[in-house]
Amino acid sequence: MATAGKVIKCRAAVAWEPNAPLMMEEIEVAPPQEGEIRIKVVATGVCHTDLYHLFEGKDKRGFPTVLGHEGAGVVESVGPGVTDFKPGDKVIPLFLSQCGECKFCKCPKTNMCDCSWSSNYHDIMSDPTTRFTCRGQPILQFMGTSTFSEYTVINQIAVAKIVDDAPLDRVCLLGCGIATGYGAAVNTAGVTPGSVCAVFGLGAVGLAAVMGCKNAGASRIFAVDINEQKFEKAKVFGATDFLNPKAYDKPISEVLAELTNGGVDFSLECVGNTEVMRTALESCIKGWGVSVLVGWTDVKDFSAKPIQLISGKTWKGSLFGGFKSKDSVPNLVCDYMTGKIKLDEFITHKMSLEQVNDAINLMKTGDCIRCILNISK
Repeated sequence: MATAGKVIKCRAAVAWEPNAPLMMEEIEVAPPQEGEIRIKVVATGVCHTDLYHLFEGKDKRGFPTVLGHEGAGVVESVGPGVTDFKPGDKVIPLFLSQCGECKFCKCPKTNMCDCSWSSNYHDIMSDPTTRFTCRGQPILQFMGTSTFSEYTVINQIAVAKIVDDAPLDRVCLLGCGIATGYGAAVNTAGVTPGSVCAVFGLGAVGLAAVMGCKNAGASRIFAVDINEQKFEKAKVFGATDFLNPKAYDKPISEVLAELTNGGVDFSLECVGNTEVMRTALESCIKGWGVSVLVGWTDVKDFSAKPIQLISGKTWKGSLFGGFKSKDSVPNLVCDYMTGKIKLDEFITHKMSLEQVNDAINLMKTGDCIRCILNISK
């Protein structure tokens, strides 16, 4: 590539401060350093976690930043020491790294990685080291990725190489939301054939959890959301029953207990709301019920009565669906290509990078499952 080794000037949507619209800017993207890859971003999804950082987390130390962490693109150039990637490779950036060497990477029980930005900077959701500058100042790379930019630079331990015929404007969704919800069901919860499940929240993550429950063989899947317009979409992914908590004069956990003779076997909270987390736990059957926290939040404490756990329930959390990122994302792409998992059905809108604020507003109002931003040709 003619741009290899040079600073690239390109378009990016910069979040200069919390709770404010993103601004289209020309930024400078430095060449990749040791072990790094510079990627031309082709497409990216807009995820609730982007909105969380902008409107809920609002830690000013995490700004200015370029948001976006659900992208796919093509390798433009590689830094010294990179041997597994070459210019032209199709790739998916990963917000969760897999170095392969730390104690977490070597442990089959977890997908954590000591080298991830989240190990030390989960509060600001960025590593202070960045290859971006704009108007003479450093711009943080959100979750180590920053896919709301035409180019980004990422360490090779946080990039997955995928098959050449994968459509980037669809498989980009496997960089976060769909892998997160799907894996929470099949990996973290460990949904079993014939079981009864409840999924709270029917955004992209929740719908992916429904798909995971279905693929794992659940016999009954309750889709729970206060927006009944999402029920038809949930049916596409395998939901069998539909509940709007606002339609009842009693807690939805009690409704579920009555409908299932004591509670569901597995529940998944895909909202990021601490009250819903408690409700999801209380909706599980005693003795063996498993409830999984999937929705991202770090601004409030959560609580429950100890008897909920003493009675034999299990409460667990899931990050990126429990998938070891570099190993699993290429396999998930192949699962999509062979029809094992759905992606197209999640996409409700397509826009340009310049329309990013419109896409964010659609996500805020719940009128969008996933919007794909076309970043580059």
